[in-house]
Amino acid sequence: MELSYCTNVHPAEDLDGIIEQLDVHAGPVRIAAGLASLGVGLWLPADTAALLAEDAVSRGRLSEALERNGLVLRTINAFPYRGFHDDVVKLAVYRPDWTTPERLRFTRDCATVLAAMLPPGASGSISTLPLGWREGWDADADADAEANLAALLTHLRDVRDRTGRTVRVGIEPEPGCILDNVADIVAWLSARPRLLEDEMLGLCLDTCHLAVSFADPAAAVAEATAAGVRIVKVQASVALELGDPAAPGALAALAPFAEARYVHQVRARPTGEGVDYAADDLDEVLDPRSAWPSDRAWRVHVHIPLHATPAPPLRATTEVLLAAVDAVLRAPGGNDAHLDVETYTWSVLPDHLQPETLVDGIAAELRWASEHLGHAISADAATAVAS
Repeated sequence: MELSYCTNVHPAEDLDGIIEQLDVHAGPVRIAAGLASLGVGLWLPADTAALLAEDAVSRGRLSEALERNGLVLRTINAFPYRGFHDDVVKLAVYRPDWTTPERLRFTRDCATVLAAMLPPGASGSISTLPLGWREGWDADADADAEANLAALLTHLRDVRDRTGRTVRVGIEPEPGCILDNVADIVAWLSARPRLLEDEMLGLCLDTCHLAVSFADPAAAVAEATAAGVRIVKVQASVALELGDPAAPGALAALAPFAEARYVHQVRARPTGEGVDYAADDLDEVLDPRSAWPSDRAWRVHVHIPLHATPAPPLRATTEVLLAAVDAVLRAPGGNDAHLDVETYTWSVLPDHLQPETLVDGIAAELRWASEHLGHAISADAATAVAS
């Protein structure tokens, strides 16, 4: 796999800001991580994606910034549309959804940009949201989303035919959305076989989301590949687990992770008996009036830095990431999947998880990936040295 880190951790919304973040953060991260070259998973807000799709001069400016910093572009995060670092994001991150022409246009633009900027002979990947948030979704919304994804496939084929470069799009399941987990994506796509033609539309496996759903990584990957759903991208991330909610101080330990910007969905470990517990945000389970179970583990959608160790009684679901990567490597096309470190939460994490600088934090994650996932990633990334 090609290793990269996702730039949605940075708040830049225009081309000048994106270039600045490459110079100020991504280039120094590569040096601090001891890498000869480093992949970046670019987040392009919608207006910037449209500019780059239309303007070769602007693409040239971005290419020059990548080159001078020793950076390589193979993947784009097209989940957030814009405003990903607004003071309050929450459910706005799922809008516009796949029923809208805006979502289709944005994703087309990202594909056009990526195909124009890929290294010679390389394929690209784009991650996108799992159709939309579940509330208000109906059969008409399903039909609109299917039609828009079919139109996206037409564009991807046209890009391939014009440029000779393949760009694949991975739908990223997330708790609380229409396609909540891997099984949902497999079922939805299997019912629409035209969307699986050419393997250009597949799965983006976010290993934090996978952990929150308490899925078995090997079983989830096997289910996808058995149905012909290609895994085009893995977002390397870990969730937060509270193993014993009844322990003294357990809820107090979780409280610092409840913040105003992002949604932090919570799931309790399923028992196969009775109700499955699911909350759309961490505040719900911290409420003293909550009837959440205290006899089983909880997992929270908080992207914890890969190398970090949360203070007990909390822990990180690192084992899910490791198992998922191994399973993807064994899957058809798994070696071609892109591995993107996506810890966008640095600005909202508690003090005990904060690095001295953001460059230090991201570099530490990449060194951890080189050490623990070295068997899965390309030779350049595997040569990272500790510093």
